[in-house]
Amino acid sequence: MKILLEPILVSIVAGLFILLIPDRFRKVAEIFSLLTSGYLFIAGIRIFFAAPLNAGYFYVDNLSRFIVPAIGLFGMLVTLYSMRSMASYKDISSYYTYILWTIGSSMLAAISNNIILLLVSWGFLGFTLYALINISGPRAAAISKKTFIIIGGTDSLMILGFGMMWLMTRSLNLSDMRIDISAPMALWSFLLVAAGAFAKAGAMPFHTWIPETAKEAPISVTAFLPASLDKLLGIYLLARLAINVFILNSFTYAILMVIGSITIIAAVMMALVQHDFKKLLGYHAVSQVGYMVLGIGTGNPIGIAGGLFHMLNHAIYKCCLFLSAGNVEYKTKTSELDNLGGLSKIMPITFLTTLVASAAISGVPPFNGFFSKWMIYQGLIEKGRSGGTLWIICLVAAMFGSGLTLASFIKMIHAIFLGQRAEGSAQTRRDEVRWQMWFPVITLAALCVIFGIFAYQIPLKFFIRPALGIDIDFIGKWHTLKSAFLLFAGLILGVIIYLLGSFKSVRVSDSYIGGEALEKDMRLSGAEFYNTVKEYGFLGVIYKKAEAGFFDIYEQGKALVFGIGGFFQYLHNGVLPTYLVWTLLGMMGLFLFFMK
Repeated sequence: MKILLEPILVSIVAGLFILLIPDRFRKVAEIFSLLTSGYLFIAGIRIFFAAPLNAGYFYVDNLSRFIVPAIGLFGMLVTLYSMRSMASYKDISSYYTYILWTIGSSMLAAISNNIILLLVSWGFLGFTLYALINISGPRAAAISKKTFIIIGGTDSLMILGFGMMWLMTRSLNLSDMRIDISAPMALWSFLLVAAGAFAKAGAMPFHTWIPETAKEAPISVTAFLPASLDKLLGIYLLARLAINVFILNSFTYAILMVIGSITIIAAVMMALVQHDFKKLLGYHAVSQVGYMVLGIGTGNPIGIAGGLFHMLNHAIYKCCLFLSAGNVEYKTKTSELDNLGGLSKIMPITFLTTLVASAAISGVPPFNGFFSKWMIYQGLIEKGRSGGTLWIICLVAAMFGSGLTLASFIKMIHAIFLGQRAEGSAQTRRDEVRWQMWFPVITLAALCVIFGIFAYQIPLKFFIRPALGIDIDFIGKWHTLKSAFLLFAGLILGVIIYLLGSFKSVRVSDSYIGGEALEKDMRLSGAEFYNTVKEYGFLGVIYKKAEAGFFDIYEQGKALVFGIGGFFQYLHNGVLPTYLVWTLLGMMGLFLFFMK
């Protein structure tokens, strides 16, 4: 028990201590936070290697135990990154306090067995998310409020769902529950708790807070919470419900598959046309959740394993992408793709990490994202053996979404690193960020490579297979080491041929845009690659509706609440004759009711 409570208590006490450190001792707060986050990472590793534990309030099994060190790793890397990226922010003590409290609360949520303890830690994470977004100041006030309402509202649904689960089982411990979904109350309790998991992870329709948070919040906050921890916790809870708590039927699995497929396509279509690279990454953070939900929705071992593996992979490469984007914003002071270009030689480390993470999220072998998506595809094919056609639609959506993901990252990499430098850019020499900012992204990019090439030997062997407790039968075999060797050999051979060859005789022709020669004062920006998509008939209508907030559950809910409030405000206009009329009508209604 001590091994579980100690890191949580340390995070709370350390956070309180940092609040007491005066602003003039900023370095003390930063170093103390880094040391504490390092300790929490080590504590997470100790929990991973400890024996499984079921102690009433706490439950550590093979599904939850690998989540804890992952939380510690992301917390430590983001804390290190923040030492440089948050240099311009004043209220730094509060920031590091919320970061440490977030790490501790996330660990508590991952090991909680008691539903009350889980709800307390889950709800506290909503508070720290709200506080961390507000670090940006007044410009983030609206989105922090929106985030708090969406997360808080779905947390209320979770409370109702857990209450229904208690009524059916008379137990507060998840490990004691085994609920057949066939009963109406069981189905509703699952959907209500799943809504809380969807909102935390960012699945549709509770997703709209993530792209806006990505744009307004500090990049380290976005990399830490919406991109990493919230995905881990949200999908972990959904997997816990689907694997250990509920006995799901084909209808429930179909709901998950449909939600997953819609989330993949709709979010990636929105990412495709973004001009702000932080919002682009935010929509991709939503899109990738669809793969995780889709994998769990297959209901078979390889699909669920793929969903869990993709959950872990996504946290790695999306955190890497956001932190790499933070490096670009730190140097250029902008996140608009139109104002960027030609940074590959100026920021080579950031370019390399962005390239690796972009390939990983797009499902390009031999990186980790390819392997987990490949497992989800196999899960869908396995699902097809039981009949039906839904699996075909979902498979097409997943593969099409992966292609669109690659297309949008080609656009982003071209606009930031490979295109022409923006007018007025004075940077011509190498000017990489300091080591506190490039070390975390190199670490995460290396994990993208390692978890892809050694997928069988490391993540599947030590994390995913033990989490399910059953063997995973692959339909086909992907030879990771051989494939990686051939791919890298081809790349090296191409570089050698390029270096040894003579290209003096190669003819260089003029560049053209739309049939016209590219003049000196003309600049081709990658941000314009897919703008025409927004002009295609039905798609154009959908895009306009999306930009107007038609599919935003928060905006629609706000309109409904203000509409009802406006109606009653109209009725209560302060005019006495109007009140007398309503009183008379009410009395007539009562008389008619009692006369029956």
